[in-house]
Amino acid sequence: MNFAFTEEQEQLREFVRSFLSEKSSEEAVRAQMETEAGYDQAVWSQMAEQMGLPALVVPEQYGGQGYTFVELGIVLEEMGRSLLCAPFLSTTLATLALLHSGDEAAMQAHLPGIASGETTATLAYTEENGKWDDSGIEATSDGSSVSGTKSFVIDGHTASLLIVAAKTDAGVSLFAVDAKGDGVSTEALATMDQTRKQAKVTLDNAPATLIGTDGGGWDTLSTVLDLAAVALAAEQVGGAQFVLEMGTQYAKDRVQFGRPIGSFQAIKHKLADMLVEVESAKSAAYYGMWCASEMNDELASVASLAKAYCSDAYFHAAAENIQIHGGIGFTWEHPAHLYFKRAKSSELMFGDPSYHREQLAQRIGL
Repeated sequence: MNFAFTEEQEQLREFVRSFLSEKSSEEAVRAQMETEAGYDQAVWSQMAEQMGLPALVVPEQYGGQGYTFVELGIVLEEMGRSLLCAPFLSTTLATLALLHSGDEAAMQAHLPGIASGETTATLAYTEENGKWDDSGIEATSDGSSVSGTKSFVIDGHTASLLIVAAKTDAGVSLFAVDAKGDGVSTEALATMDQTRKQAKVTLDNAPATLIGTDGGGWDTLSTVLDLAAVALAAEQVGGAQFVLEMGTQYAKDRVQFGRPIGSFQAIKHKLADMLVEVESAKSAAYYGMWCASEMNDELASVASLAKAYCSDAYFHAAAENIQIHGGIGFTWEHPAHLYFKRAKSSELMFGDPSYHREQLAQRIGL
């Protein structure tokens, strides 16, 4: 493997960072947090039409760009750095579910709309029981409709397509559901992190189309959840890197007792520890991105390793950044708390660190 990004990949990073510096400033993020949708439709349209980001990992035959998971990880890292408010991660996870289902008809039906940005989608599998494995799926289906309640659905209140996990007589299966159709109601949840909206989705005999094979949904979903863990880890290192830079700059600028606070040993040690954790998190996430792009045998274990480590590193860096800033870091007016809340919500998403450490232990035979 190559331990460095290619020139083209670095250009992609610069391109995305430049776009987000303009469209996802702190002011823009705060404005979108207050809206019901949670994102700016005009910015989403620009992401699709000018940059082709929703089409990033969609194969070319469905109107996409056909990039690998490495490029996806780079884009997510930059989005995590800027706290982008947009249904990108949610739509990407639905895209991955369609791709790994192997269902050609479903891919033909939905991927072109996703690639163009017209369709926003999300993966609805978690329920109010809070479980992350197949035992938590209680929604049911008779093969043509789905009933049940899904909770903590990312962007579930705005998505136009739901990829729903439900149980049939054959086992866990995946279904495509029109999010705006009959039998579907959504309710935005009040969450700590308003930079990424979540919703409760209630399905009452909602018309549904089977994706893949009846009973084969968990095999697909377990792979997608490993990919989701790596994707989120990539986003987390973007946020962790930014709070490290934020804390470092403040330590240089803030003067107490006639000298920058960064010259004090306690602050130096905080920043040094943050640096070590952030760089280690990058290594874990980047290796996970490579495993995901290759779909090799290490993916399952590396996904859990990356999610557990990057979750801890981001949360610790975000908390230490607040400590470095002192009282101002706790205030609503300062961006430090926005990253802290994103770090905490990301820590719990797709399984918390304890869950993934247990997963890792099982997967490597401990």
